[in-house]
Amino acid sequence: MSIYDFEAVDISGKPRKLAEFRGKIMLIVNTASACGFTPQYAGLETLYEKYKDDLVVLAFPCNQFGEQEKGDSAEIKDFCDLRFNVTFPLFEKIDVNGPEAHPLYQYLKKALPGLLGSQKIKWNFTKFLIDRDGKPVQRYGPPTKPEAIEKDIVALLG
Repeated sequence: MSIYDFEAVDISGKPRKLAEFRGKIMLIVNTASACGFTPQYAGLETLYEKYKDDLVVLAFPCNQFGEQEKGDSAEIKDFCDLRFNVTFPLFEKIDVNGPEAHPLYQYLKKALPGLLGSQKIKWNFTKFLIDRDGKPVQRYGPPTKPEAIEKDIVALLG
């Protein structure tokens, strides 16, 4: 199983295969509109704009943490457009934990467990860095700002 085997529905309702991002570095993030970490959208957009020839940021809204993503797809998209001018791919709201967790997140949590081997996502804005070959290489906790990940992205650029 590879990251390229997964598919997710984007914010406009269109199924997208992650294989379309083959050869790019991916930064996969579970997001929320009403979270203390929501301002990280700006840093994610900055990284995407700076490295978009080689990097794609994939945002997966999730309402599992404090119900901080209550909106539907249209509301989430409008929020991201208006507040942060997000141009990277946004996906439909998913679960990242529990029996209904999206298969992509089941894979990511197994490939890169958190603290003490935990496979749970602890909160919004947990980030996974995937190299150009589709290999998950690093997991970052919610407090890690996108700017702090830039050095790892640059290292993967080779």
